[in-house]
Amino acid sequence: MVGMSARPIARAKEIRDDGCIVEIVVWELDSPLPPCLHCYKYRLFFGTSGECRVRYDNERGKGDHRHIGGHEEDYAFSTIDALLADFERDVSNWREP
Repeated sequence: MVGMSARPIARAKEIRDDGCIVEIVVWELDSPLPPCLHCYKYRLFFGTSGECRVRYDNERGKGDHRHIGGHEEDYAFSTIDALLADFERDVSNWREP
């Protein structure tokens, strides 16, 4: 995001009773972060301080993707609302391997 203006639009962090962390951070950019076609930069995390269970993020050169346990796959971003709903679904459906 060097040289880009980023406006925070969502930031929340919850530490659950079982020690799990849910963190949501979303910025709106002036222009897309290639290869993304949308103007958002985001990081959605569910896990513990030592383990990522579910993570959605996007980065320059890599684009939108998600991590479920140790598996990484492309993510088809459509809207912020859909992103948050997909993340919430994956967190709710998480089961220990």
